[in-house]
Amino acid sequence: APLSTVLGSPLSGALLEMDGMLGFKGWQWLFVLEAVPAVLLGFVVLGFLTDRPEQARWLADDERAWLVKTMKAETDGKASTASHSIWRGLADPRVLALALVYFGTSAGLYTLGVWAPQIIKAFGLSSIQVGFLNAVPATIAVIAMVLWARHSDRTGERTWHVVLACLMAAAGLALAGLWTGLAAVIAALTLVNIGISSSKPPLWSMPTMFLSGSAAAAGIATINSIGNLGGFVGPAMIGWIKERTGSFDGGLYFVAGLLVLSAVLTLLLSRAQSAPAQSEPQPNPVRTR
Repeated sequence: APLSTVLGSPLSGALLEMDGMLGFKGWQWLFVLEAVPAVLLGFVVLGFLTDRPEQARWLADDERAWLVKTMKAETDGKASTASHSIWRGLADPRVLALALVYFGTSAGLYTLGVWAPQIIKAFGLSSIQVGFLNAVPATIAVIAMVLWARHSDRTGERTWHVVLACLMAAAGLALAGLWTGLAAVIAALTLVNIGISSSKPPLWSMPTMFLSGSAAAAGIATINSIGNLGGFVGPAMIGWIKERTGSFDGGLYFVAGLLVLSAVLTLLLSRAQSAPAQSEPQPNPVRTR
């Protein structure tokens, strides 16, 4: 996702500069030309991607066998503790909690996509200048999210990797509202990009810690569906507040608040997860002479 901004932002700026060519507006060129890859890739998905690894002709036989075996071992390892039913996956309160966490991160992500270029353009820059400057924070985020995800995997820790990333993004949004210089605003947007992008990998690894099979599919779909509503609420609230105040500040603080709420919910979910394990009676140690 951040890599698409790195490549797409300068391209979008260039397409907007085509305003008036062949009688079309710049935004019309942008919409049409940037839609073409998505349409073509839709056919690639149909012809190339498969529903199961057993069907993947682009994997070698040993790779395919290893993947099937590993996935089966993971499923069997969670057989006694994970939810498998579709309905249990939909009704699990932990799924709803993660959906709200994702709601805040989606609000932050779409705020960047919709409003970050407008915030930068307010400094009187051209569309092509905005495109290149908007790509700078995303470029740094590409590197940061990979390092953050690797650290999460290496330590096996998920909760604080989500919490700290959300708080970083919230701080960046607040600073973007407070600071006035172009360089300072770019630095603040860099914090937002790093935080939003880095929160995603550890967040998406959390549902499969307590869901498996059909429940995992239903639960992840629920988290994605409800959470993506934040992609509407965040940018819409920024636009609504800007219309009434003439400033981006209030809207940025609002989305920052949503990200703080995401961090708090992640902590509460982690504590709720650990409480049952701590309450289970421990077996008496066996003593031998």
